[in-house]
Amino acid sequence: MSAPAVARKPVPRGIRHTGPVILAYGFRPFFLAAGIWAVLAMTLWIGALAGGISIGGSYGGAAWHAHEMLFGYSSAALAGFLLTAIPNWTGRLPVSGTPLAVLCAVWLAGRLALIAPDFIGLPAAIAADMAFLPLLLAICLREVIAGRKWRDLKVLAGVAALTVANGAFHALVLWNGDAGLASRLAVSALVMLIAIIGGRVVPSFTRNWLAKRHITTLPAPFGRLDAAALLTGLAALALWVFLPDHLVTGLICLLAGALHLGRLGRWRGWQTGAERLVLVLHVAYAFVPLGFFAIALVPFGWLDAASALHLFTVGAIGLMTLAIMSRATRGHTGMPLTAPITTGISYVLLLTGAVLRPLATVFPDQYSNLVSASGLCWILAFMLYVAEYAPVLLTRRKPRPV
Repeated sequence: MSAPAVARKPVPRGIRHTGPVILAYGFRPFFLAAGIWAVLAMTLWIGALAGGISIGGSYGGAAWHAHEMLFGYSSAALAGFLLTAIPNWTGRLPVSGTPLAVLCAVWLAGRLALIAPDFIGLPAAIAADMAFLPLLLAICLREVIAGRKWRDLKVLAGVAALTVANGAFHALVLWNGDAGLASRLAVSALVMLIAIIGGRVVPSFTRNWLAKRHITTLPAPFGRLDAAALLTGLAALALWVFLPDHLVTGLICLLAGALHLGRLGRWRGWQTGAERLVLVLHVAYAFVPLGFFAIALVPFGWLDAASALHLFTVGAIGLMTLAIMSRATRGHTGMPLTAPITTGISYVLLLTGAVLRPLATVFPDQYSNLVSASGLCWILAFMLYVAEYAPVLLTRRKPRPV
């Protein structure tokens, strides 16, 4: 006679109650690192544009800036999310302690190596940077397979695409090629992750918040429109990676933008205005269709490629990661799930930066001023995150259930 099945217990939040608090859970070191690096990397870039700082050495300042936003900041934010979400998906214990410290050290080594790559030699610096994403992917893949959560493999496909994009970016820089293709691949991977994961968390968090207030008109469940938006978005991004200026790319992106806008409308974000922590998720996701619409304008000459790119990077990626980082930090440390005024100001600052940066190429006479203003908004937004949540990430443990 076979033994009765044992129900899987949920993973206790904040399970590690010994050792440094910062290593108790993946979101702690990586969200803190993402926030600090967002401030430092953008400050260095603004300084380089002003002519007072030299960064990136033989790698090149512009290439360093693009790389560190896409593969430095974003990979840390992504790691913090995945190392916290995957235990929820699989029911397995989170990565913590020494393994987490090693993973953080590998990420940090890449940042230090690339900021002055000639100190150890450009090939060695690139090798140091390239170690992190494959290691993160291997850890996440192990957990998903062990938990038999096969549907979550599509999330890891996005991490794999980001890993390939990182290698391609380095190769193109070394060969004096145009790293734009690799940049578009990285942005596409991150946008698809936002579309997939955001399709879970945005309606879920919205539904929970509305239900607590006894509001009966809730976000629509996943349906055919969602599937069509994801598949069309994937096709549009693939075309954008390889044929960014083609008319067909513009037309498919126009369709993808319309489908994602319709998808967002089904989540009823306009009902969440009383809670910034929920509303910001809808605002951040709105930059996904906005980015598609912007790409659609490029082949017609109505918008330049840089403006379209930054709607995705600063708007969709930057604002969504900041929103998830602040919400997860509060939720996983036992803080109330409501955004205080400081958090709300950080959202407004980053939203302002996301709007200003594309305008820089629309108004070339004000290019430097608008780029600097956008960068300053980015810096201030993440400074507020670090100032508010660093003490929480470093010291506050979630209270044990009684």
